[in-house]
Amino acid sequence: MPLPHVTVILAMSADGKIADAQRSAARFSSDHDLAHLEAEIAEADAVLMGAETLRAYGTTLPVRHPDLIDQRRRREQASQPVQIICSASGSLPRDLAFFRQPVPRGLLTTPAGASLWRQEFDYIWPLNAWHWPDILQSLGKYGIERLALLGGGELVAALVAADCVDELVLTVCPLLLGGKMAPTPMDGEGFWADQAPRLVLCSVDTFDQEVRLRYRLQRSGNSITLGNNQP
Repeated sequence: MPLPHVTVILAMSADGKIADAQRSAARFSSDHDLAHLEAEIAEADAVLMGAETLRAYGTTLPVRHPDLIDQRRRREQASQPVQIICSASGSLPRDLAFFRQPVPRGLLTTPAGASLWRQEFDYIWPLNAWHWPDILQSLGKYGIERLALLGGGELVAALVAADCVDELVLTVCPLLLGGKMAPTPMDGEGFWADQAPRLVLCSVDTFDQEVRLRYRLQRSGNSITLGNNQP
């Protein structure tokens, strides 16, 4: 069974930050970019984000536009993709608005983390090892063929290091955030230059003051074992 097609979708400042130094929710992209994000999510069977990203926003972005929902139904998809949270500890605030949103929810966690939750999640995957090809294969068994990865940077880095990312969509926004503590699209330990994953630029779109870059990752077939790949 082929692994799900994984597309990373992020907005970042012109200096490459996906949030400020306080890791606040990044709300600096335009309404046009948010509409594009919703369209990308509408193509996916599931959305994946890290626990810190969920804590920062408190919610996820559902598919709301009637045309996008209709397109999903014509493709025989559910009206909403599964919103999967990745948290090794399973420690998430129970009062988040996310848990009141009308979306199917999933949790990737450890057996200990899984024991903290019951009816709040429609799907729970307790993991003994964070081996991303195996994790994605498990998701594929649930009919997930296209996965949109919305951050954060350490989770993106883990999947890139495991050679599990197919596309990268970056919107460059017209502001500068700076700061050593501000997260980037690829946090974690990083890669040596001779091991760095290579990209192929597929398209460039400009609108107002923003630029959207779509890349295809050159898949190597080998994981890169730098740093700690557990989220």
